[in-house]
Amino acid sequence: MLEGIITKGYSGFYYVHSGVQLWECSLRGRFRLNAQDFLPGDRVKISPLKGTKGVIEEVLPRINSLIRPAIANVDQVVVVSAASEPEPDFNLLDRILIQVDAAKIAPLICINKADLVSPDELEELVKPYQKTGYALIEVSVKSGQGIAELRQVLKDKISVFAGSSGVGKSSLLNAVQPGLELKMGEVSQKLRRGRHTTRHVELLQLEFGGLVADTPGFSSLNLPAMQRQDLAGFFPEIQELAHKCRFTTCVHWQEPQCAVKDGVEQGIINPKRYKNYLSFLSEVIEQERRY
Repeated sequence: MLEGIITKGYSGFYYVHSGVQLWECSLRGRFRLNAQDFLPGDRVKISPLKGTKGVIEEVLPRINSLIRPAIANVDQVVVVSAASEPEPDFNLLDRILIQVDAAKIAPLICINKADLVSPDELEELVKPYQKTGYALIEVSVKSGQGIAELRQVLKDKISVFAGSSGVGKSSLLNAVQPGLELKMGEVSQKLRRGRHTTRHVELLQLEFGGLVADTPGFSSLNLPAMQRQDLAGFFPEIQELAHKCRFTTCVHWQEPQCAVKDGVEQGIINPKRYKNYLSFLSEVIEQERRY
């Protein structure tokens, strides 16, 4: 048997990348009987048949999975935001970071169109994330800044690109591998026209190693289900100070002697990130009241 990765499911078949070959695979009957789901990114074992056709014999355990986009075994999510045109939406960026963290996947913040702002403006944009511990890269398709570095972090990994429209995800992918942008467009058109078996996601192979999905994804912008005390855990810089608060149940909002609020006043925690935290906290509390 051969081991490979499902890149897409389409019209009753699953396409499995193994080595340099793409196999068109059907399912063993037991999988149909069990109604087991298969996602792009699933690692499987297949038995080759005639030509490039095969049968999926075994599905290996998943490391992780996402629901929107529906994809498995993701190594990293590249969260793309533009430095300008459009103006960066850090509320959306922080929402996506929480969703990625909740799925226990490594996020990479990618600030695109770095050429459209001055170095001082760019430094101000990335400042809220300098104390979070998140990996961050500044790139520009026009100038080529950061493209080689981005290519290196994509190498030999399963990556998902996420971000709002207009931030330049397709242009970035085309800069990383010319022609990939066109392929992404073909995939999108096929999925709109055809009857697909599983999900609206396809992993495309990178010539230098690795697989990538460009997807609107994360279409549900609601926060993951959690209790109010859980939210601080998705803000590393807040979590770092939380143990110094007077009350162990402190949610860093209205409580006295809160080390986090002190950290905001002292410039240890960026006020923009804290503002987003308070906005999300209100949502979480509202969810608690509803359920």
